[in-house]
Amino acid sequence: MEFLRPDGLPDVLEARAAHPGALPLMGGTDVMVALNFDRRRPDALLDLTRAPELTAWDHVDGMVRLGAGVTYSRVIDELATELPGLAIASRTVGSPQIRNRGTVGGNLGAASPAGDSHPALLAGFAEVELASRDGVRRVPVDEFFTGVKQHAGRGDELVTAVWIRPATGPQQFSKIGTRNAMVIAVTSFGLALHPDREQVGTGLGSAAPTPRRARDAEEFLGAELDWSARRDIRDSVAAEFARLVATAASPIDDVRGTAAYRRHALAVMARRCLSWAWAEHQGRRH
Repeated sequence: MEFLRPDGLPDVLEARAAHPGALPLMGGTDVMVALNFDRRRPDALLDLTRAPELTAWDHVDGMVRLGAGVTYSRVIDELATELPGLAIASRTVGSPQIRNRGTVGGNLGAASPAGDSHPALLAGFAEVELASRDGVRRVPVDEFFTGVKQHAGRGDELVTAVWIRPATGPQQFSKIGTRNAMVIAVTSFGLALHPDREQVGTGLGSAAPTPRRARDAEEFLGAELDWSARRDIRDSVAAEFARLVATAASPIDDVRGTAAYRRHALAVMARRCLSWAWAEHQGRRH
């Protein structure tokens, strides 16, 4: 197995073009597991750790540009105010050691239906930056996932950043598993309220072949919420929102849970996340 160690992002992209079958390696929290269990045996590994451009984040045109190499720990420590949903989700990832190594970009590149960052990125209407030596493009995150562990990136492209607007309202994330962290989600749910445009964002994890939004639930709730007066949400509205979230899922039965359980859990998490987020929007602690 060849080990490629280019210096700087331009050389990384050149190496990617020359070796499209090379497996990118940054934190290694997914890649090394796959190698150790012989689930993957690529011809080459492409080391990204010598490209400091990937580990920076900045404000650009009113958005946060989050480099693909920014770790979960840094999201928690540096961006909890601006990206609260992603920070909450990051706290559920693995152990402190995993959070110190694992990256949001790596999570996107793996494209697992159960990726913990994906519901928050979907709810925040994020965009994924894909770069090659021929240029850069941005793909809405809800168009990025194309199948089980498959995404819209070409063989010569790398995920180099995520673009997401800072939160203008409360955001929440909930995950069902045998414990809060160091576990693959049985299912997960992200919610973001966007009062500046009176919109609701959602994200479902481990509930379909790809992470996805519950669009009907978003449209329904966005029209029903009293954004300005912030009156309490009627029980019937919360129940219908939860039902629409569960309906958006297409889960399977597996060793971690049944499809029926996943739908039930999503409905419960949707209602809870909504109650927490709306209480915060009303100025109350949940």
